[in-house]
Amino acid sequence: MDVKGVGAVVTGGASGLGNATAKMLAAAGAKVAIFDLNEEIGAPAAQEIGGAFFKVDVSSDASVAEALDAAAALHGPARVLVNCAGIAPAVRIVNREGVAHSLDLYRKTIEVNLIGTFNMISKFAARLIAAGIEGEEAGVIVNTASVAAYDGQIGQAAYASSKGGVVGLTLSAARDLAQHRIRVMTLAPGIFLTPMMKGLPQAAQDSLATQVPHPSRLGKPEEYAMLVGSILANPMLNGEVIRLDGAIRMAPR
Repeated sequence: MDVKGVGAVVTGGASGLGNATAKMLAAAGAKVAIFDLNEEIGAPAAQEIGGAFFKVDVSSDASVAEALDAAAALHGPARVLVNCAGIAPAVRIVNREGVAHSLDLYRKTIEVNLIGTFNMISKFAARLIAAGIEGEEAGVIVNTASVAAYDGQIGQAAYASSKGGVVGLTLSAARDLAQHRIRVMTLAPGIFLTPMMKGLPQAAQDSLATQVPHPSRLGKPEEYAMLVGSILANPMLNGEVIRLDGAIRMAPR
């Protein structure tokens, strides 16, 4: 897909993988809408790329519907959706004090990472189908899972569950939307230099980097965005999950 002049939505676009993707899309000529809860950094991020910011809770019916309609009023019907919004709590099922994992936190993680992804997919696709785009390809959806979907570590029960759900959603969504000429792909990043990672001490970052076989470093958000660009450009990529991880397989901790 040539994204020049095309409406695109990036959730979690205020920072990290989403922000790198928003910048890539804008540089390619797309009209980008950033959906994020963090207005303080999201609004300037959108302004920097000539896009628009919308404060959105991806797990909310009303929030997503209103933002998609508002973005369409500015940019026309969105034909590209990149789902990067997510949370990553680190909590054991039962901690050292014998306290059980909070069910509310587990539920919240599923709501944001999995239900939020599905919510965006369904509402985005419904609007795109109604727009009646002609040609071989109407639109492309790229979701974000994680290597935790396969290699969930200690303390990642909620996170791994949510990302495993995104992996399981991919092929079914691609098959559902194939008749409407909408492709669905998912990326499963390994250890990337996101704001959360930057908050760790440098020694911890270096230790994590050495676990990556090659290249032995943390991934760059721009490398995630690069792969999104490749997916958009190749119409035969559909219904698949791609690990983007430098061949890492995560240890238990």
